[in-house]
Amino acid sequence: MTLDELIQRVEAARLRRSEHLIVQIVAVTKYTDNVEVLKKLYEDGQRAFGENRVQDMEKKVNALSNLPIEWHFIGNLQKNKINKLLKLNPFMIQSINSYELAEAINKRANKPIRCLLEINSSKEPTKHGLPPEEAIDTYLKIKENLPNINLQGVMTIGAHTDDEKEIRKSFRLTYNIFEQLKPYGAKICSMGMSKDFEIAIEEGSNMIRIGSALLSSYM
Repeated sequence: MTLDELIQRVEAARLRRSEHLIVQIVAVTKYTDNVEVLKKLYEDGQRAFGENRVQDMEKKVNALSNLPIEWHFIGNLQKNKINKLLKLNPFMIQSINSYELAEAINKRANKPIRCLLEINSSKEPTKHGLPPEEAIDTYLKIKENLPNINLQGVMTIGAHTDDEKEIRKSFRLTYNIFEQLKPYGAKICSMGMSKDFEIAIEEGSNMIRIGSALLSSYM
């Protein structure tokens, strides 16, 4: 699917939810090491790119340093990789999955970093993220105590199943938490990937992370 085709599908899903919803697309680049692919996407108008691994992000950030790309780190961040990631000056870290991780980043950062709190809304043991029932307290505790963590909202991965009801349920749960955090400055609800982004948008997502569905047509 080209970027134009993706935008059309996003637009249709957005209108099913609300004409006032604005959805940002983050192109997930973990499926290719070929920076020419990313340049093509950039030429088509894509500006936000997401990467799962610090070392892969480092290569791509350096190779494309002449382009004003908005880099999002979306993978599980190990504490021993924090310094390396901060050196890359990411636009956003979407995967703050514990207070301890936020604390470790806060200590090492020399300026506020835009972050999202990752919630394991499907409660699947294979996934990272906070249990939904701990999300609000943790979010507020981070905001209160860690000045270098500039929390902008929440992120989740939909339930890993073909059952649309279950997928919707996991998105709805995260969206409800997002709504409760809006009075505390939450603006971003990052939900939806290649297989479920339309469902995510219908449930209120305003940021989607698209990898294989988008990159396949550029490779």
